[in-house]
Amino acid sequence: MPWRDLLLALVVVSTWGFNFVVIRWGLQGLPPLLLGALRFLLVALPAVFFIPRPAIPAKYWLGYGVVWGVGQFGCLFTAMKLGMPAGLASVVLQSQAFFTLIFALLLLNERWRWYQLAGLIVAAGGLTLIGLSHGQGLNGQTMTLLGFSLTLCGAAGWALGNILIRHTAKQGIAVKPSSLIIWAALPPLAIFSILTLLVDGPTVVFTALSHLSMQSVLAVLYLALIATILATSIWNDLLQRHSANLVAPFSLLVPWFGLASAALFLHEKLSVQQLLGALILMLGLLLNIFGARLRWPWQVKNA
Repeated sequence: MPWRDLLLALVVVSTWGFNFVVIRWGLQGLPPLLLGALRFLLVALPAVFFIPRPAIPAKYWLGYGVVWGVGQFGCLFTAMKLGMPAGLASVVLQSQAFFTLIFALLLLNERWRWYQLAGLIVAAGGLTLIGLSHGQGLNGQTMTLLGFSLTLCGAAGWALGNILIRHTAKQGIAVKPSSLIIWAALPPLAIFSILTLLVDGPTVVFTALSHLSMQSVLAVLYLALIATILATSIWNDLLQRHSANLVAPFSLLVPWFGLASAALFLHEKLSVQQLLGALILMLGLLLNIFGARLRWPWQVKNA
């Protein structure tokens, strides 16, 4: 991979890692459901008037918008509002890779390789350690069990989005990523707008919108324009010009950028148990991605 593309990949994963800090800043002035509505408002408008609708049945991009937009980000934003530290959220959300494996088995009848199962078992151990650490934290960043559980739900929503895209690919349906992101923003925009009025109430919503701080405005702009549209466009361009096996492993750096930026800007620190759980989870991810490339003792013997 040329140095330019290598730097672009690092820019994308660092942007996504810093995304969790920005979410925390956005939640300081906006309710989570309203933050979600504003995020997808900027993703969809005005681009939806200029970008053609995805050339796939509407049920696919509508469904993707629900599971990806509402399922992932609705749960994540609420989780961070209810006690999930930003850095730890960036780690736990990576469990989407294993939810994808599980859903692929159940819904698409895809079989696992042994190293994927091993990675899933290792990662489950790390998630268990993190989950049992609720109530722990340093510098006032205490993780709650509800926040942890909702982050897992967000990872499951992300995984269902992956499964839906894979399902369309198996049917030979080509999906243009840019149009999918723009049009799939419409369902979460509508759902978040309705939910924030029902859950938070019109008074809270009106007060938050009428007292928008510059921090809230910049947070929404970052989440919509930089982390979603710009970073995702660069990532998809890299995937088109390089093999997925070369590009995809860079996503493993997202939680490390998330942890580092949370420590730097939010002064978050993990407990020893949380750090150990995060390391074990990442070990499971490494095994899942690179397991097929490793030369195991029995393979060397039989070579």
